[in-house]
Amino acid sequence: QVQLVESGGGLVQPGGSLRLSCAAPGSIFSTSTMGWYRMAPGKQRELVAYITIGGATYYADSVKGRFVISRDNAANTVNLQMASLKPEDTAVYYCNGAFRYWGQGTQVTVSS
Repeated sequence: QVQLVESGGGLVQPGGSLRLSCAAPGSIFSTSTMGWYRMAPGKQRELVAYITIGGATYYADSVKGRFVISRDNAANTVNLQMASLKPEDTAVYYCNGAFRYWGQGTQVTVSS
């Protein structure tokens, strides 16, 4: 069973920053697009951002200019740097590999 392990969630005030990380098995990471999804209470899971093997990125309109996705090929890790956080960013954030494999999720709460 493929395991993606997220870390870095937590509680932050509006306008603050958080960094999420996801460690993946090398066999998956080195051959896959890696991404982040989120699911807010009462809403469907949505794609936040992804990064291809070659480094091309995609961002949802709601996070453009505030979030940055990156991959550390030496550590088999994909990161999501989140800035200017808003209450509407509150959700469980899930790491995804190859649009197929999922992490267990990490809670991000933006609240004063």
